[in-house]
Amino acid sequence: MTVVIVDAGSGNLRSARQALVRVAAEAAAGQSGPTPSIIVSSDPDDVRRADQVVVPGQGAFAECRQGIDSIPGMAGALTEFVASGRPFLGICVGMQLMADRGLEHGVHTGFGWIPGEVDALRPTDPRLKIPHMGWNELHIGEAARAHPVLQGVSPGDHAYFVHSFAFRCAMPSDCLATTDYGGPVTAIIGRANVIGTQFHPEKSQATGLRLLAGFLAWRP
Repeated sequence: MTVVIVDAGSGNLRSARQALVRVAAEAAAGQSGPTPSIIVSSDPDDVRRADQVVVPGQGAFAECRQGIDSIPGMAGALTEFVASGRPFLGICVGMQLMADRGLEHGVHTGFGWIPGEVDALRPTDPRLKIPHMGWNELHIGEAARAHPVLQGVSPGDHAYFVHSFAFRCAMPSDCLATTDYGGPVTAIIGRANVIGTQFHPEKSQATGLRLLAGFLAWRP
């Protein structure tokens, strides 16, 4: 099995790969099977051939989308991959790109895989700083607890966030988990064969590793 981490010029690629390599090796050892291959690539053909794809992202929505669009064929390869039904994971801005649009410094088009938009965080408590940075508790919806990727994650687990904008789902059922930062903030989204985390699983210690293990085992 091959897992491709897309290199579009943004995102914590080294840490994401290290975390996935670790959980892949642990899973293979437990099952006495071959270890999945985890590669970082900017080649659209690698995306087309992959069994699973991960898109991390850091910074602004528009910059991350421009990074993907600057690679000839990459946006199309990602669209084809998701349409094929194979598992896709977006991390931080990689998750936000799944929206219809982002509203950071203008209006920018997303992939539209999960209806909604990405808008500025507006905590009700003026003492809370932007960006939202640090560890926060996850609130997982009742129905979402059955999601295969979340089997190792429990309500009340903590994850590490760094962001100034948040995903606002058009359909409540697409929001699998929230956190609280002066009001509810989308933490995990999912629909069909795509899932995304606003937090960084590769920086979220045991909670993040369990989520990544769930992703690698996912067969939607």
